[in-house]
Amino acid sequence: MAIKLIAVDLDGTLLTTSKQISPETERALKQADSQGIKVVLATGRPLSGTIEFNKQLGLQGARQYDIVFNGAVIQDLAGNILMNEEMNYRDFSNMRRLQRLAHVNLHFETPECYWTCDRDIGVNLARNATYNKNVIKVRKAEEIPQDFTFNKVGLSVLDDEREVDKLWNNIPQWAFAKYDIVRSFSSIVEINIKDASKGNAVQELAERLKIKSSQVMVFGDQGNDISMFTNPDFKKVAMGNAVGMIKDNADYVTADNDNDGIAKALKKFVL
Repeated sequence: MAIKLIAVDLDGTLLTTSKQISPETERALKQADSQGIKVVLATGRPLSGTIEFNKQLGLQGARQYDIVFNGAVIQDLAGNILMNEEMNYRDFSNMRRLQRLAHVNLHFETPECYWTCDRDIGVNLARNATYNKNVIKVRKAEEIPQDFTFNKVGLSVLDDEREVDKLWNNIPQWAFAKYDIVRSFSSIVEINIKDASKGNAVQELAERLKIKSSQVMVFGDQGNDISMFTNPDFKKVAMGNAVGMIKDNADYVTADNDNDGIAKALKKFVL
């Protein structure tokens, strides 16, 4: 069955290691778009961190969409929110409990900005905010209002990546039962509300667009992509640089993100 929606992870998938879209991948995705196929970026970033890449691909306006915050939010490219899965002040308190397991940065992501109660900001968090064109608002815990809501949490390396290992190995079962928790890279653990995932958001968007699951193709490389790779109906393409669990659940393994993996798979199966 013909593909009608292509969901593409950003870092490590669409983007090369130098954070660029290669010319060949750009051409292939633009050709797919010109054929009426929806091209959707599915990322842990907020919309502010995807806009420049959408523009490069010629995607804009209220009839094009991104899946952001690892699937907690679906937005059109005019900025309108179609789906919004939020956490609240009780979750804020739970995240601070988890932070005590290791010496790591903790930040809370909203469509407007990042929030943190940490006075010391590691390079990883600062770089993340810079890539996503977001400000970091530093507040004392007692300054956070009771009606505070957020879409995603990041617990990231402050000064020693072994602390992220320590955190990951000591997260209690109650947290895994209550939240969707992934280690998207070695330097960061990402947390969303339960059932907020890229895979569920891709399915939700496809249904809204009246596209069958078998007409969806997904590309990914890291742990926060696994929910897209456990849908039995999606056409699942792992990048050559993907982690093992992504490759193990893929229908096809393409070249890596520095060697036009997306373009090669699209030419083989779609274009």
